[in-house]
Amino acid sequence: MKLEFPTMWAEEGKARFMVPASKPKPQGPGSAEAPVFYNPVMELNRDFAVLFLQAFGTSASRELEVCEPLTGCGVRGIRFALEVDRVKKVWVNDLNPQAAALAQLNVREAGVEAKVEVSREDANVFLSSHGKPGSRFDYIDVDPYGSPVPYLDSSLRALKAGGVLALTATDMAPLCGVHPKACLRRYGAKPLRTEYCHELAARILVGSAVLTAARVDIALKPLFTHSSDHYVRAYLAMERGAGKADRSLSQLGYFHHCFRCLSRRQAPGLFPKLEARCKNCGSPLDYAGPLWIGKLWSREILETMFKALGKMRLRQMHRLKGVLRKIGEEADRGPGYYVVSRLCELWKCPPPPFAKLLQRLRTLGFPAAGTHFHPLGLKTEAPLDLLRRVLTEA
Repeated sequence: MKLEFPTMWAEEGKARFMVPASKPKPQGPGSAEAPVFYNPVMELNRDFAVLFLQAFGTSASRELEVCEPLTGCGVRGIRFALEVDRVKKVWVNDLNPQAAALAQLNVREAGVEAKVEVSREDANVFLSSHGKPGSRFDYIDVDPYGSPVPYLDSSLRALKAGGVLALTATDMAPLCGVHPKACLRRYGAKPLRTEYCHELAARILVGSAVLTAARVDIALKPLFTHSSDHYVRAYLAMERGAGKADRSLSQLGYFHHCFRCLSRRQAPGLFPKLEARCKNCGSPLDYAGPLWIGKLWSREILETMFKALGKMRLRQMHRLKGVLRKIGEEADRGPGYYVVSRLCELWKCPPPPFAKLLQRLRTLGFPAAGTHFHPLGLKTEAPLDLLRRVLTEA
């Protein structure tokens, strides 16, 4: 098929490919009005996908069959074929005929025609056609413009037991509480517009996927999660079985939050008693949920990703290392975080050096770490009164 728009060359990782000729936005989710969707800002997202799949393939010790049902220009699937050792076959799909044509041209340019198959179908139809045993995938990467929720059911049908479902959500305004009704419609959860809303967004995304999977006796467990730029991203391992699904549901719950004194706590379970008043200051409490309150990262996968990254040469290497290092520090800490500048504003004190604050809390016997969700985010189990004393005496 002849392309109906001008193109230009782009490069990412080991791939050289054609994209629509247009001036890219410096940030944000890109434009859905382009003839074929491509957002250069998402290069970090694709870098992490390549890195995760390399680590997952190493852990799985098998060749992988991979699917990208919303491929756009095809770069993600092409990079999987070029850069991930254990990838056996990649299926890339897009309903847009111009996207499918461009993806096919890019596959040919990359020399991966034997490994990458291009199709042109509705994403849900394509995934559902791979729902029977023998035609399912080891890894499905759903990276839509907006919410991945419309593709959850069909993705679960097309995923092998032991496989991984990767989800991107770029609709951060609903997930972060700016449009709470939209979040409730799409994810079945109430968000909160708080200083730690990006972590809540990731946990709402995971919680929604876990609930959806449990309805068909499937358990999902996060292996790696990150929040970058304008999106949140989760990589979820899948297992079949009603008992496993029940155990995954036990990791759902709610967050109580006090907007006056900034205290917060978890309320485990899908039907907990939601408290009306803050035990710390007596003010009315608000809440977010249901959402995932379990761990967002697998320590084994993190360590394998660190090792794999050392063998890669990527444009955003410095940023990749920085995010992984931060996640490595926070991976064993509990849900939620405080923003130090917000606490200091509340208590009318100057913010101390962040490293000094971490060291002081650790000296007092409270594990503490930063978080990749926010540059001044503090993860600690220290009570608020002790935090106040440490900050005001610093």
